[in-house]
Amino acid sequence: MAPSSSVASPICTWLVATCISVACDNEHSFKPSAFQSPERFSRRARGSRVASKCSAGGHNLPGGLVSAFCGSSVQALMSSCLAFEPCEVYCSSKGLSSLAFFGDNVFSLFGSRNGPMTRRQRRMNNASHSGKTMAVAVQPAKEITTKKPSTKQRRIVVTGMGVVTPLGHDPDMFYNNLLEGVSGISEIEGFDCAHFPTRIAGEIKSFSTDNWVAPKLSKRADKFMLYMLTAGKKALVDGGITEEVMHQLRKDKCGVLIGSAMGGLKVIHDALEALSISYKKINPFCVPFATSNMGSAILAMDIGWMGPNYSISTACATSNFCILNAANHIIRGEADMMLCGGSDATIIPIGLGGFVACKALSERNNDPTKASRPWDTNRDGFVMGEGAGVLLLEELEHAKERGANIYAELLGGSFTCDAYHMTEPHPEGTGLVLCIEKALAQSGVAREDVNYINAHATSTMAGDMTEYQALIRCFGQNTELRVNSTKSMIGHLLGAAGAVEAVATVQAIRTGWVHPNINLENPDEGVDTNVLVGSKKERLDIKVALSNSFGFGGHNSSILFAPYK
Repeated sequence: MAPSSSVASPICTWLVATCISVACDNEHSFKPSAFQSPERFSRRARGSRVASKCSAGGHNLPGGLVSAFCGSSVQALMSSCLAFEPCEVYCSSKGLSSLAFFGDNVFSLFGSRNGPMTRRQRRMNNASHSGKTMAVAVQPAKEITTKKPSTKQRRIVVTGMGVVTPLGHDPDMFYNNLLEGVSGISEIEGFDCAHFPTRIAGEIKSFSTDNWVAPKLSKRADKFMLYMLTAGKKALVDGGITEEVMHQLRKDKCGVLIGSAMGGLKVIHDALEALSISYKKINPFCVPFATSNMGSAILAMDIGWMGPNYSISTACATSNFCILNAANHIIRGEADMMLCGGSDATIIPIGLGGFVACKALSERNNDPTKASRPWDTNRDGFVMGEGAGVLLLEELEHAKERGANIYAELLGGSFTCDAYHMTEPHPEGTGLVLCIEKALAQSGVAREDVNYINAHATSTMAGDMTEYQALIRCFGQNTELRVNSTKSMIGHLLGAAGAVEAVATVQAIRTGWVHPNINLENPDEGVDTNVLVGSKKERLDIKVALSNSFGFGGHNSSILFAPYK
């Protein structure tokens, strides 16, 4: 068998090339292969014609085709390398032996012969030229590609949620604070920022990884990763994924897709400080812990989920991109469960300084709780926040089979690009409108059914009004429409914003209450206050909820949730 294995690759290549390059018409006339003619036929069409010819009993193929290889070694080679099995003609033929096939005087496989033919070889050669060649016809031994599961009936539901936010690290506590209009904006305490023009943020004051993250990892990893791991595991607990349930899951059908806009910014900052002394001072974990994908990877390692695993980074639209792509994996049958969302922790000197340099931040340092004020004429920029949000998405039937508590249904969504400016939205909101309309079309939702929108609204002069006008353009005829911005209370969590706001949206569906817009004291000219939620929470029977997230680079995303029925 040594000679067989040594030439397995060229033999397999030749067999495939020969089989797919030959076709017969009704008169058994020769038609050139794709390598001999500019007219290229599809491999499937050519292959099917050869296979059908064999099964129909037409075994006399053109004289130029060498065939009828015998011997168990060749048969095994064909079966193992090509996943094909020879037809009856091949099995019953008495063609070339495996030794002759691999011998030095190979006359039919690689062209002209280099030495004298044996009597047997001459007999086979004469047979081929007289049109009496015994053909090798091959048929699939089994299906090479399995049929994809039907996607029409695969509905996606939310069965678990986890958050780490300035207003609490539990979905219920977080949303109750939102309903009460509590602000999570305060003075920064994590470092001395006295010399910065902005000294406020939605900073997480108390956070512990106890019982969620291994102590060694807690000391080494960036906070964005710690927030992500904690929120992800809390989503599993909230979704009823106990140790017993975990053992019963198909791990290859469970995935993690949690992104970050900025990744391990603190790890990079520390490495730069170490480098100023010596490269030898750099933490060996610097590179892996700085990359935005490592949080999803480590979470998957911790829980053993072997399905789709990666991260997406699209600035402040990151979470929605992750959520919708996770849903698509479930729709296509590649996964039954997905942990998805986003995490960011950038309230450090380099993060604050970077956004100050962009002139994007509010400088209302004397009154932090009033600083984030979407749609208010006195707004002066957004307020940085930090945290993580994770949803446990699940295929409906899978969730029902395990008796999961279903919070809401994810109907779908869409992405677009402004293709206009790095940081500014298109002034006419073209990309935003297109994104919303595509989300409605993809989800099969009528405009009039959308009666609640958790807006991106960051408290910037251009962004707030551009989004508001796009919403009115799409839903202006809906008298029941209510719009609010979670950022008025927690600031802008960057890559985590969409996931945390998705949790707020699902909580609104669950509770029947929508949270207020705080600090909306003097609405912009042209803003209809009958559309925006006021300073107090409001009752609302939500039919369909829309959550928007937009990011630097012109990335637009919209996702739609509804009560599960």
